[in-house]
Amino acid sequence: MSQFELSDFSLTLHRFPRTGDDNALQAWDAADEYLLQQELPPGPVAVFNDNFGALTCALLQSGRRVWHISDSLNSQQATQINLAENQLDESQVTFLGSMTALTETPAAVLIKVPKTLALLEYQLVSLRPVLTAETVIIGGAKVKDIHNSTLGLFERIIGETKTSLAKKKARLIFSQRTVDTLTARDLIERWPLEGTPYTIHNHANVFSRQSLDIGARFFMRHLPRNLEGDIIDLGCGNGVIGLTALTHNPDAAIHFVDESMMAVASARLTIEQNLPEDLSRCHFTVNNALSGFSADSYAAVLCNPPFHQQNAVTDHVAWQMFRDAFRCLQHGGEFRVVANRHLDHQRKLKKLFGNCQLVASNSKFVVLRSVKLR
Repeated sequence: MSQFELSDFSLTLHRFPRTGDDNALQAWDAADEYLLQQELPPGPVAVFNDNFGALTCALLQSGRRVWHISDSLNSQQATQINLAENQLDESQVTFLGSMTALTETPAAVLIKVPKTLALLEYQLVSLRPVLTAETVIIGGAKVKDIHNSTLGLFERIIGETKTSLAKKKARLIFSQRTVDTLTARDLIERWPLEGTPYTIHNHANVFSRQSLDIGARFFMRHLPRNLEGDIIDLGCGNGVIGLTALTHNPDAAIHFVDESMMAVASARLTIEQNLPEDLSRCHFTVNNALSGFSADSYAAVLCNPPFHQQNAVTDHVAWQMFRDAFRCLQHGGEFRVVANRHLDHQRKLKKLFGNCQLVASNSKFVVLRSVKLR
C-alpha cells in the first residue's frame, strides 16, 4: 500500500497485478504529480495511458468527470481497484479501449507519453476529430523519454507545441490544435514471416511490431506438434506463436490471450488474413493472464513472457502467468516457455510443477518445458 499525496488530495494506490510487496514499486511517478499540478478548464478530462489510475483517481477526487483511455486491460483493472480503495464513484469514469473512437470533445487531455512512438501517433490521430483550438492538451513523461521525435509527432498531428522545464526528472508537453489537415496513413505494420507464406499484422502497441523478435524466432522452432485439445498462446502479441501452433497442431484449438487490446486485435487480423479457413479453431481474449479460465482443461500453454511492467524490470507478471498456466493445464498437459538465459525461470518452474526440462538453448535464450503431473 502506498500513499500518494499532493497539496489538495491524498490517495491510497496499488500497482496491479499485486506483487505481495506493496513497498517495492510506486503506483505513480513524478510525471503524474507534474500533470496534476496544472490548471485545467472545467469539464471532462480525457486521460491516456494512466497505468494504475493515479491521474483518474486524483481528478475524480477533485470533482472531475474522467475518460480513462488505455490499451491495457490491467491498467483498467488497476484503476477500478484504486477507485474502490479510495471510495470514489466509478460511475463518473468512462473506460475506453485503445481502439474505441472518441465521440465527445473533452475540456482537457492528459497524456502519459508512452515509450512506443507508434502508440503515441495512433492516440494523437484518434484525438484529432474531437479537438478544438480551446482544448487543453498536456503530455507528461520522464525527461529521458521525451525526444525530438516525440515533440515532432505533437507538432505534425496536433499543432503548436512547447515543453516545460524539468521537475523531479519529469517534463510536460503543451500542445494546441493548429494543424487543419493531416494526411492519413495506414498505422498497421505488416511484414512477411520468413520461411512461410504468411504476413504478420501489427497494430500500434504490439511488441516488436516491425520485425520478428529473436526470442519468438527461436521459440517457433521448438513448439509442440500434433497435440489435440485446446492450446493457449499466453501473451500472444501479434499471434506469431499461435499461428505457428495452429499449423503444427491441426486437431487443436488455439486461444490467443493478451492483456493488450491491440495485441489481440493484431492476432485476430493475422489469422483472418493468413488462415481464414482455420478461424473456427481460434479464440481471441483480452484478459489478465488466465484469470477466469477453467482449471485442469488445456492441453498446452505456450508463453513468451515479459520481464518488465511499464518502466519497471520485474518478473511478477511472468510468475502470475506461470501459476495460471499450472492451474489451467489438464493433467499431462505441458507448459512451454521461452526466456532469456539469465532469468531464473527454470528453478521457479521446477518448484511449481515439480519438473522442468530444457528443450533447447542458444547464447541468449532457453526453451523450457514443464508437465502438470497428478
